[in-house]
Amino acid sequence: MLETLVKTCAGGMAALAMVTPIHSNAESNSVGLKIVNPVELYDPAPNGYSHAVVASNAKKIAYLAGQGGEDKTGALSPEFSDQVRQAYANLQIALDAVGAASGQVTKITTYVVDYDQSMLGIMTKYVKETFGDALPTQTLVPVPRLALDGMLFEVDAIAVME
Repeated sequence: MLETLVKTCAGGMAALAMVTPIHSNAESNSVGLKIVNPVELYDPAPNGYSHAVVASNAKKIAYLAGQGGEDKTGALSPEFSDQVRQAYANLQIALDAVGAASGQVTKITTYVVDYDQSMLGIMTKYVKETFGDALPTQTLVPVPRLALDGMLFEVDAIAVME
């Protein structure tokens, strides 16, 4: 459910934003997360992210290291799509290990080797599968290489928990 937020900013100007309250893991978590997408900016959801996420009532913040496309044995597929899928699976394992749900992630940063626009659809598919409607903020950083030979994609995250 979306609601329009009208807020008075410094200088008395009104700012409009689409706000989506997110209540992930409601039984065990009272952290309030709100996705904020100002109507003056384009809709980022088709590209798999939100412009801002506001967390309230947080008691713990988990910083998750970059997760690449390696499987449990350390093997990397040469395929970009396979690495992105595996990286988000690895991120979910790390989230589970710290007791965080995907809906508690407020920020991700993705690093892509030799990025071109054709890769965006693949990344968007897996970010939406991982986060559903609770799309975190996201920064995509094109890089010439990552830590391991053959590594094409990496994602790190910040999760806010009670």
